[in-house]
Amino acid sequence: MKLNTINLKNLGLTKDIIQESKIYKDLFIGRVATQYKNVYKVITGNGEIAAEISGKFHYEVKGLSEYPAVGDFVMVDSIDDSQGNGIIHHVLTRKSVFARKVAGSTEDIQIVATNIDTIFICMSMNNDFNLRRLERYLSIAWDSGATPVIVLTKSDLCKEIEAKINEISSVAIGVEILVTSSTSDEGYQSLKKYLYSGQTVAFIGSSGVGKSTLINCLLGQDLLDTNGIRNDDKGRHTTTKRELMLLPNLGVVIDTPGMRELGIIRADLTKSFADIDKLAFQCRFNDCSHRKEPNCAVQKAIKEGILTVDRLESYWKLKKEAKYDGLNSKMIEKEKISEMFNGMGGMKNARKYIKQQNRKKGR
Repeated sequence: MKLNTINLKNLGLTKDIIQESKIYKDLFIGRVATQYKNVYKVITGNGEIAAEISGKFHYEVKGLSEYPAVGDFVMVDSIDDSQGNGIIHHVLTRKSVFARKVAGSTEDIQIVATNIDTIFICMSMNNDFNLRRLERYLSIAWDSGATPVIVLTKSDLCKEIEAKINEISSVAIGVEILVTSSTSDEGYQSLKKYLYSGQTVAFIGSSGVGKSTLINCLLGQDLLDTNGIRNDDKGRHTTTKRELMLLPNLGVVIDTPGMRELGIIRADLTKSFADIDKLAFQCRFNDCSHRKEPNCAVQKAIKEGILTVDRLESYWKLKKEAKYDGLNSKMIEKEKISEMFNGMGGMKNARKYIKQQNRKKGR
């Protein structure tokens, strides 16, 4: 198999991916950069090629989530376009998946991006500031397998920066918060520590919060169109498609369209609501709903001003959306694993996943 190891390693190629690729003879590794209708742009060891999925692949997929997505490592039949469009035959195992529910659907999943190491959740410090939406982003980001980082943009438009950071800290437990400004060349420097060869970062957030501006700064040139938030608090959709871009020796950046509405398929509420989860262990009943049960530690925390009613209501809402209503932490984790591996090798893969997670916790 012909590989340009330097370029592909910067692209995120790992030993595990190479090992899996050996199953497929006479095919080459590439990474999906963009998609336009039925044609994908795939980056290979020899540069970019246009590619389509094979007829067999199309026949065998069972849902939208199984098609190639931006960030996927795929097996293609060529590494240049000398013979026309390449053909994608397989999608390699994804180590992380940021997905949301398709608008207007109860079942369909839209894969936003895959194989991400760090998710930059961007929120501007003016009209876009919304703690409840942030909780939603964090819940999905933690569940994706990537590490979320909150990036506050347009700090130059905010007069109460410290107060805003304190508000966010109360709901973003264990998550780093970075403050940036579009008016200063140094406003994006704090992001660079997450950028190095082999790493993939994705920018997620509402339209107009400054994702494209930050990426242009990192790229060192204005490749992406930029616009701000309108006076009616609705962002202008300057990014209309998901796109993966290479940074020289700094890994990969994925830009995504603005997502004001973010439907939940799965969520990791034990991390995004770690404070409520911790309090729940002190409740009298293991299946306490934190509503009217006696000796409820969560309701006690609200009375004492430790926890807000709005945060608890947000927790209930997301729990219901993710179909975890009535489940405690252990039951939610079991349900998540069951959903993740349904139709993907079942319990064999689930047990393997659990062992991997236990090893990580034992570090």
